[in-house]
Amino acid sequence: MARRGDVRSMAISALWCLFFSLLTWGCPSGCAEESPAPHDVTGDAKKPVLLRDIAATTAFISAAEVAVIGFFQELERPEVSNFHIVVGKIQEVPFGLSTNPEVLSHYNITSNTISIFRMVDNKRQDLELTDGKKIDATKMSRFIQINELRMVTEYNPVTAIGLFNSTVQTHLLLFTDKTSKEHTERVHRYREAAELFRGKILFVLVDSNVKGNERVMSFFNLKKSQLPSLAIFHTPDEEKDVLPLGEVTVERVQDFCNGFLERKQRKEDPSPEEKTEL
Repeated sequence: MARRGDVRSMAISALWCLFFSLLTWGCPSGCAEESPAPHDVTGDAKKPVLLRDIAATTAFISAAEVAVIGFFQELERPEVSNFHIVVGKIQEVPFGLSTNPEVLSHYNITSNTISIFRMVDNKRQDLELTDGKKIDATKMSRFIQINELRMVTEYNPVTAIGLFNSTVQTHLLLFTDKTSKEHTERVHRYREAAELFRGKILFVLVDSNVKGNERVMSFFNLKKSQLPSLAIFHTPDEEKDVLPLGEVTVERVQDFCNGFLERKQRKEDPSPEEKTEL
């Protein structure tokens, strides 16, 4: 017979799977494994920045919300050619390349590796290109697109996977109409608030005009007439809260987030009086 804790864990897992299926637009099983369409390539082919020492590498990582570096022990390898293909396809992410042994040692690189460095949760994700793995340019692109989380990450079925894999367990979603004349200012203020919760909350943007996103709105019992709205979600226990907004301001976003985090903290750390009660 299953123990009570096991039953609860199973229920939570089932609920989380349901939420995941909603976020992935109700795709049939396995569709999340399909490769996303490649980014458009415009203009001259982009090349990675050659990082010759540790100082240059550190500065390169610190200069962007998301930075991708190919660490290679030797350049005459098929994976290096594939890396250059990916660099040309993904225009909005800065790419670096290093073969310097001191740099590789500093970042604990023992085999050819593509690393993503994220500012939003101070996390590094590695894709090791060992001989036993058949990783082509398409798989490299997918790895990057899944994991390129930013201060404000726009939701789609690919970024959803990266969001769920993050160690940051609280996610804030802003549901808004991207065609609205207020959209640019809303996102600017939302991003300002995101800076205040770096490493604590992942900030996500959900475009209400995307048909599949209606499922996500439904999960939070939201209607288009209530937008823009905030929804916050804590992944381990599926606790959530919603706040319809007449206007997106840094203060309102901050208060909503702080209130949720404080409630979670009180539940995890009850007062001394509560601890002594039988």
